[in-house]
Amino acid sequence: MKKNLVVFSGAGMSAESGISTFRDSGGLWEQFNIEDVATPEAWKKNPDLVTDFYNQRRKQVIDVEPNVAHKLIAAMENDFSVQVITQNIDDLHERAGSTNILHLHGNIRLAKSSGPKQEEKYYPIEGWELTANDKCFEGFRLRPHVVWFGEEVPALNDAAKIIQEADILIVIGTSLQVYPAASLVHIAPDYCKCYVIDPNVDEFDIPSNFVKLKAKASDGLRELTNRIVD
Repeated sequence: MKKNLVVFSGAGMSAESGISTFRDSGGLWEQFNIEDVATPEAWKKNPDLVTDFYNQRRKQVIDVEPNVAHKLIAAMENDFSVQVITQNIDDLHERAGSTNILHLHGNIRLAKSSGPKQEEKYYPIEGWELTANDKCFEGFRLRPHVVWFGEEVPALNDAAKIIQEADILIVIGTSLQVYPAASLVHIAPDYCKCYVIDPNVDEFDIPSNFVKLKAKASDGLRELTNRIVD
């Protein structure tokens, strides 16, 4: 029986594909105000601006390719029962071949209703552009399927259950500064072997049982894959 391997990924995972991170120097939050593009209030004030912001992010996602790290995780399914929990809103894990992915903060390739039944149905977006004319089955304008600041994280409980059953947990490319998602790394079972991969890992406040690999995503995963498969 294959062991349960859980990958918890963040922005650094996709940075090697060329997707701008949000929090690092030169990241998106230095170019945009959160309040203008990533809150429910921003949507109410100017849905066209918010839609355009995510249209540009979606266009970038479509234009890039999964990197070595994404592909290494997909290949782990040969040896483990792999579940990916990602904070990223891109679909690079899917395109690399991973088959079990939980998006904590949504998926930019999908839209959902801006009405009261947002989580009942998700709508695939053809191409990169969502427009004001795109409506849900109840007639409400479609918004990006993204969890904004100030909103609850619908998939949080599902993610917690997955981590609580992990035999191996790999945290990769996340600063662990975004809550409540960052709290998930603290609930792995005692028997779980835990690893964290990041160039800035020495600055992280993480449980003492985590093995730290100070490296970018692809280099750290190459090293760790050889270790855990052997």
